Amino acid sequence: MTAPLPKSTPVAVLGLGIIGSRASARLREAGWQVRCWNRTPKGLAGETATATAATTGAGLISIYLKDAPAVREVIAALAAGLGPGQIVLNHATVDLPTTQWLAAVCAERGCGFLDVPFTGSKLAAASGQLVYYTGGDAEWLKQVEPYLRVTARNLLPCGGVGAATVVKLATNLISACTVQALAEALAISTHHGVSAECLTGAVAENACASPLAAMKLPTMAAAEFETHFSLDNMRKDSRYALDLAAAAGVATPAIQAVSGRMTELCEGGLAGLDFSALAQPYLGGCLKNGRDRSPQRSGE
Repeated sequence: MTAPLPKSTPVAVLGLGIIGSRASARLREAGWQVRCWNRTPKGLAGETATATAATTGAGLISIYLKDAPAVREVIAALAAGLGPGQIVLNHATVDLPTTQWLAAVCAERGCGFLDVPFTGSKLAAASGQLVYYTGGDAEWLKQVEPYLRVTARNLLPCGGVGAATVVKLATNLISACTVQALAEALAISTHHGVSAECLTGAVAENACASPLAAMKLPTMAAAEFETHFSLDNMRKDSRYALDLAAAAGVATPAIQAVSGRMTELCEGGLAGLDFSALAQPYLGGCLKNGRDRSPQRSGE
């Protein structure tokens, strides 16, 4: 039987944005031997000057980088140093070809690979309430389960490598379309004299109620777009979902339209705000967290 890896195992966390920084801190507090790295230095505990310094000798390597290009660039540079006795866990939301490429690189180097994206944003990461979608070898998953549970309230097995990536993109498609629908409903209601509070209460009692609506609708009404998951990251994920749809020959007009809208707003200066900023155009441009606020990069 495969034994779980002990806390004495050296681990590396690559990417110290909204999620990675909090995951690294929780792991360190739980007694794991953590080295971490970010392309833009953050000055955090255990931070190294290079990705190589973080990953050399690490039994586990967790990737929380922003997107597929960043993941490919960093792993390509590190590939020569990967080898047996290591397991690479990719938590970054990337396209399916990049997940498959990561698996191939790791197989070539003789190290393990697990496809482990997550759901949950800033508060969930800080409190250890992420949910990881998992894909890959069941024995490797058993080895890393105690490590993952430091930052997670649940692990959801999805199948082989790539399945978790597909699930993550599919669920983000739903979230993006839902928040756009909430923004439109809020705009229509308030422009016809219905208060935001009334709409929020009505949604809570309706079949369309959801934790996402309960979280986002009040802050959208208040024009508060503190970044938990950035508009730019959701836009990026929508493009990956569209790639999946194209590969499957599936027509997806809803996410096509929302992706276009998010691209427009990102180009208009809202990329660093929370993706609930889909509501901003309906609010007369009156932001409490205005466009001049420095964008936060939630993936790195």
